[in-house]
Amino acid sequence: MSMRDEYRTKAAEFQARASGESDRMTRLHFESLARDYEQLAELAEQVDTIYKRPKSTIQENALDPLASGRLAAPAFRRR
Repeated sequence: MSMRDEYRTKAAEFQARASGESDRMTRLHFESLARDYEQLAELAEQVDTIYKRPKSTIQENALDPLASGRLAAPAFRRR
C-alpha cells in the first residue's frame, strides 16, 4: 500500500470517529486530523508523480549498481 493510500485510510478513520463523536471539541479535533491526513495524501501523490521513475530503469539499476553511478567501484591501494 502506498503512503497516499495509507494517509487516505487514516483520514477516513478519523472522519468516521468524528461522525460518531458527541463531544463537540473532540469531533472538531477528529475532523481536523482527517483534513490533515487528506492533505498528506495529496502531497504524497504529488511526490509520487514528481519522483516516479519507469520500472525498467529501476530494475536495470538494481542489477548493475555500478552502471547507475550510485555506487563506485572500491579503490584498492598497494602497499
